[in-house]
Amino acid sequence: MGARVSRALRNFNLERRAHGEIGRQQPRPAPRHPGTEALLQQQLHDNPQVNEVHIKNEKLVSFLKDVYVDSTDSASKNLLIDEKSKQVPEYRLPKAILNHESFGIKHVPKGKLSIVEALTVLNNHKLQSQVWTADKIAEEYSLDLQYVKGLLEFFKPFEIKLLPPKQDKKEQITAR
Repeated sequence: MGARVSRALRNFNLERRAHGEIGRQQPRPAPRHPGTEALLQQQLHDNPQVNEVHIKNEKLVSFLKDVYVDSTDSASKNLLIDEKSKQVPEYRLPKAILNHESFGIKHVPKGKLSIVEALTVLNNHKLQSQVWTADKIAEEYSLDLQYVKGLLEFFKPFEIKLLPPKQDKKEQITAR
């Protein structure tokens, strides 16, 4: 019974309220600062193509009216795509020496690295860059070569830059 009453109150005079919302004035934009008026006029004068965006182009509208799309895809193609997307990714065992069980990592998908493995790869490359090249890392961890090159180029967690202190001589303030 309560649902009927609440529905009746919710739908009461709905049409009049809808017309009131539609007829309400739209909010006006905030007024522009008087100091910027000259700059805006100068920009509009220098770039007249800005106003062309708001003009309706009849040629383009006619092109849109001429476009008609009729789709006749069969349902069997859609099912094949859905089956491919539901395939279980291949997994590989973690390669790092550290115990992944403590981090909750049991298996890593092919083409991915765990955090521990990523740090191990970066450390190996930093210490022995001739041995651990991007090609060897990509082959060893089943990664895409492009991603490995990006990882080695942009991810630098072991770089520490120490800035020397400024050598300005400042007067020492003493308490009296």
